[in-house]
Amino acid sequence: MADLLALKQTLESLSLGEALQYVAENYQNVVFSTSFGQEDQVITDAIYKNNPSNAALNIRVFTLDTGRLFQETYDLMDATRAKYNQSFETYFPNTAKVEALAKEKGFNSFYFSVENRKECCFIRKIEPLKRALAGAQVWITGLRAEQSENRSDMPIVEWDEANQVIKFNPLIHWTYEEVLEYIKANRVPDSPLHRKGFISIGCAPCTRAISEGEHPRAGRWWWEASQKECGLHAAK
Repeated sequence: MADLLALKQTLESLSLGEALQYVAENYQNVVFSTSFGQEDQVITDAIYKNNPSNAALNIRVFTLDTGRLFQETYDLMDATRAKYNQSFETYFPNTAKVEALAKEKGFNSFYFSVENRKECCFIRKIEPLKRALAGAQVWITGLRAEQSENRSDMPIVEWDEANQVIKFNPLIHWTYEEVLEYIKANRVPDSPLHRKGFISIGCAPCTRAISEGEHPRAGRWWWEASQKECGLHAAK
């Protein structure tokens, strides 16, 4: 814990680019999980542009393809790859588990109970994430405190017991306005869905646009009363 406290103090004193460079230089296996949301695009830009040597930082970038994403998300993946001339790893769900779920409960079982929805999230997200994080020392995320009640008191760096990894949340104290300003100033590609009211974008069947004044996560799993989490960043 003392080491984590020291790391926290160090990272909080650095800019985004400096903090990313620090973890890349001081840890052996640093990974960044991106869902291509606006926060993740800010971090992607910083990884590929803020290194003084003008080369991508030694951070492995990966994404989870659940098989139910918006077409706009796939388009953004390709646009991001083209802009930075960098590739990323894609992890897919276990085929046999998806086939078994579809056979047993159909394609839309997640609408009928929180338990069913979490089962689908586990198969399509949690299990692939565990494969992606295997052997990693540091996991970088795009979490922000404003995004949900569960995330409001998350620190910039913490120990993730479930995945046995140091979790680094470089944007945890950023406001949404700061994210938008960075995107505009650096011409970072983002999804056109954001201009249509989709602030937090996940799987297409599980995401709707929000109305003015609604919480940013209100469009995720809108049919249920829950913490609006899939389990990737579950409350302790």
